[in-house]
Amino acid sequence: MKEPVLWPAAMGDWKISEGPTGYDPDTTFKYMNGAAELFRAYNMKNLNVLRYEKQGRSSITTEIFRMSSAENAYGLFTFENDDPEAGIGQGSTFGGGLLRFWKGPYFVSVYGDSAGKEIEAATLHIGRHIAVSIAETGKPPGIMDRLPVGGPPYSRKQSWFLHSHILLNQRFFISHANILNLSGETDVFLAQYGSEKGKLHLLLVKYPTETHADGALMEFRRAYMPDASGKSSVKTENNRWTVLNKSGRFVIIVFDAPDEALAMRLIKATDTALSKEDR
Repeated sequence: MKEPVLWPAAMGDWKISEGPTGYDPDTTFKYMNGAAELFRAYNMKNLNVLRYEKQGRSSITTEIFRMSSAENAYGLFTFENDDPEAGIGQGSTFGGGLLRFWKGPYFVSVYGDSAGKEIEAATLHIGRHIAVSIAETGKPPGIMDRLPVGGPPYSRKQSWFLHSHILLNQRFFISHANILNLSGETDVFLAQYGSEKGKLHLLLVKYPTETHADGALMEFRRAYMPDASGKSSVKTENNRWTVLNKSGRFVIIVFDAPDEALAMRLIKATDTALSKEDR
């Protein structure tokens, strides 16, 4: 598969020993088995894999994913972003010998098969070269910059952009069933906030149309809030509050708020942050 990405044929004593080998969304399963679902959920277009070796000993694997958009590359990157920033691409992490970064519609991972400063330096060097060779840039989903930042503490590292209810459950479990009718056509924004009384989560879902949002809201009420009697808030079994609202084609839900008033304020702030164009 031809890509407008230039990977180095060699980095000092490190030379390509295998690849590039190309995969599409269907054949990616042959390379990574069940793990391919994560990348497919972010609408990957293709993957190129290369391996570098130094004198037939240690190896460094490089995986270059082209996604359908910069937003999906960003979302894939943020799904696992606990390690320190590495200053590569438009966002990166490096820890345990694994470099991850995104730039434009690309998500890249580079990792060695052994530990040590030399292989870590080579890993970072390869990553920087690839990042510089990617001419395209992009932006995260615009709404991420407009999520409420006042009130409870909020960290960008504890916010995620995704599409699948399976991935949503891995960050905050709601239901085994897809009760919010999530699909590749829905944009999901999840942010974790802190308070003196514990964590709460803000969920913002953008549907293709207002009709889709109405249907999802009805399904969520039926499955998650059957005893709410049509109200927009309910006190759950853990003695915390779930509050919801709809704004055009957006559904806004706050989970696990310590009190109803705090959840209402967060809902209102989110609604205010949405522009007319968003809705």
